[in-house]
Amino acid sequence: MSTVEQLQVVVSEVQNARHQVATVRAQLQELETTIIAVENHPEGMALHRQLGGVLVEVDNKGELIEELKTTHTTLSEHAERLAEHEAKLVAAYEELKKSLEGEV
Repeated sequence: MSTVEQLQVVVSEVQNARHQVATVRAQLQELETTIIAVENHPEGMALHRQLGGVLVEVDNKGELIEELKTTHTTLSEHAERLAEHEAKLVAAYEELKKSLEGEV
């Protein structure tokens, strides 16, 4: 595979990684907003969660908050791994670009 072809592949992978990072960060933001909303939800008022296409009443608000926080932690770790992968791809892109410039 030529350097130009390698560069094209890496550019595509960088774009994909950036899209994934943006998607996960948006999910994290939404989850943070949800956690705040659930924490501030008045006691005694019904609280529902969506399961598939059905809304189900939540019996234990504390358990729901813990579940949301666990999901947030897991997603945060995933976002970190994606960001690290993106950084490695960008470094590979820079190296290939330098190599290509040296060939010209």
